[in-house]
Amino acid sequence: MSEQTDPIKSLQSGCWFKLICGASYQHLPVIRNLALAYTLAGVDCIDVAADPTVIKIVQEAVDTAAELRVGSPWHDPFYRPWLMISINDGEDPHFRKATFNPEHCPADCSRPCISTCPTAAITFAENDPSGVISSRCYGCGRCFTVCPPQVIEAENHVTPAVTVLSQVIGAVDAIEIHTQIGRQQPFEQLFQRIQPYLSQLKLLSISCPNGDGVIDYLWQLYRTLEPLSIPLVWQTDGRPMSGDIGSGTTHATIRYGQKMLQTGPPGYIQLAGGTNHQTVPKLSMLPGWNNAEKSIACFNGNPGNKLSPFFGGVAYGSYARKLLQPIFSTLEMNTDMACSGQGNAMHLETFPDLLEQAVQQCRALMGPLKGLHSTTTAPPLSPVIV
Repeated sequence: MSEQTDPIKSLQSGCWFKLICGASYQHLPVIRNLALAYTLAGVDCIDVAADPTVIKIVQEAVDTAAELRVGSPWHDPFYRPWLMISINDGEDPHFRKATFNPEHCPADCSRPCISTCPTAAITFAENDPSGVISSRCYGCGRCFTVCPPQVIEAENHVTPAVTVLSQVIGAVDAIEIHTQIGRQQPFEQLFQRIQPYLSQLKLLSISCPNGDGVIDYLWQLYRTLEPLSIPLVWQTDGRPMSGDIGSGTTHATIRYGQKMLQTGPPGYIQLAGGTNHQTVPKLSMLPGWNNAEKSIACFNGNPGNKLSPFFGGVAYGSYARKLLQPIFSTLEMNTDMACSGQGNAMHLETFPDLLEQAVQQCRALMGPLKGLHSTTTAPPLSPVIV
């Protein structure tokens, strides 16, 4: 992708905004329109499934945004967001799909799975016996718990790193590795497969859920990674795929982020998992946060120490998608082409008023974060051998 510096400056200044489309989400019409709207609003990074087709559709959306911004009020000057793919070193809720046979559902079942699914992936259509529109499912698991006869199961998968990287390297800027406590050996094996491609990347991210011993585990991973010639991000996945459920879901990632900033390994801390419109306001309520200089001292200890972690920004997934869903629903009603797993939805830019609404919604979500640390820059993180 074209060279630019704005995303790294955002990361260094603590106002990095990442859009998570979903490691298992492959609903191309929605992904394209999400990428278009958030790119026009000034997103720094777009995280997508390690799928060449998904990557291509996001690249097309970014190209379209670059054309649309000429003469527009949106994010001028224009910077291309970095494109990130997610891969995993083992079983992970982000890399699964719901699956079930509708014939196993009792005739009198109230089917709460339909109303619970945030992407309308559950189907009982006679011409679709699958039960789940696979491209729409991103593995949130909400249907598992509400299914009365418990017939819905998880279909997990592990990304074949070597195959995927050989297909997409050069088209992406960053890789995120999803891991869990206690998986150091499979992590190291996966990282060895990634190492030959590091020179072609701009950033490496590690996502790990919170738990007992997580700080020690991440320090172990840090020692595996160093020396690293590109910036490193630690994604504090507080409550995965839950930001659209309620404002309180953001507490877990904020607590996790605080713990990482106090005792975690070097790198940039990016909040995720349960993030929503309350994440930045709750951060701003913490002692010293409204004053950038005091904020860094409070959260980072010694900002001049390259061995200290630094707050980089926030990633939004399910909440960022839900925010634009009403607009996408209106878009569907205004076109003869339904937004289905197999078809192509009408492009958002075809309806300028809807596009304007979408961009404004995105900018409203980004605004508080983008203004948070606008005058503060983190020290560059040089490779450190531990």
